[in-house]
Amino acid sequence: MIIPAWLQLATFSAFVLVLLLDFVFVERRPHDFSTREATLWVGIYVSLALIFTGVLLVEFNGEIAQQFFSAYLTEYSLSIDNLFVFMVVMSTFAVPKVAQHRVLMFGILFALALRALLIVLGVQLIRTFEASFIVFGLFLLWTAWKVATSEEDEEPQHIKDHILVKMASKLFPTHPEYSGSRITVVLDKKRYLTPIALVMLVIGATDLLFALDSIPAVLGLTTETFIVLTSNAFALMGLRQLYFLLNGLLDRLVHLARGLSLILAFIGVKLMLEGADQGFGVHVVDIPTSVSLLVIAAVLAVTTVTSLIATRHEQSVIQDTV
Repeated sequence: MIIPAWLQLATFSAFVLVLLLDFVFVERRPHDFSTREATLWVGIYVSLALIFTGVLLVEFNGEIAQQFFSAYLTEYSLSIDNLFVFMVVMSTFAVPKVAQHRVLMFGILFALALRALLIVLGVQLIRTFEASFIVFGLFLLWTAWKVATSEEDEEPQHIKDHILVKMASKLFPTHPEYSGSRITVVLDKKRYLTPIALVMLVIGATDLLFALDSIPAVLGLTTETFIVLTSNAFALMGLRQLYFLLNGLLDRLVHLARGLSLILAFIGVKLMLEGADQGFGVHVVDIPTSVSLLVIAAVLAVTTVTSLIATRHEQSVIQDTV
């Protein structure tokens, strides 16, 4: 599929404009996000994704629009796992609430740049070696099993021992104290990195590790580079505000891991079927994009509802015992 130059330019310009507006309205006045403000921004970014879906529907066809929206929904849902790690990072470094949005903004932009490189390499690999669909599919099945069987009470790696933090501390002078939301601070005519810069580095690197799972999942839905890039960009752009909206509520999504493992397993099987067909000429069954979209949406809806019901029941039991 050939993407018109005007659409690529318009999409890129829109991303830059939204980032500038975000910076003007939020970053120039660092503050603690309220639930109302976070909800507003989540609504804005989701609306932009829906508008973009409409543009694709008008410019191309329903198949392309479905590919983008299913990829966006998959990327957004898989990115929720990132939020748990982000909370650990913020807590470990004791990041002030007024600085958390800046940390997420620049950390995720750094991650998006790294993801773009992975996406280009992944798409090129699939187009060159169509049988690599099977490798990606097996990887997603293994990941699904790991997610489904992981222990919730596993101790996370201590973030301050992160290799990137150690490397940055050796390469650049660092200061242990925060200076508002500043990335650097000048003391005695010498510039130091503040903990904010280190947290941004960890956020970006951590997201890249999660991308090793989510990007193959999206490639199972579409191999059009532009669609994969934009779905990742839309998902990551809205992830920051979702962090503030769901902060404190993520513990209630007790069935989320099971839902995500089902989505990964489903896309893994889809990838293997496509690999067998395109790589070895063994045709089994075609899974249309519309079916993929319905499966992903249904799994997310069911796991969200059952999670809320389960946690509400647990809370009522605790109250009764008290």
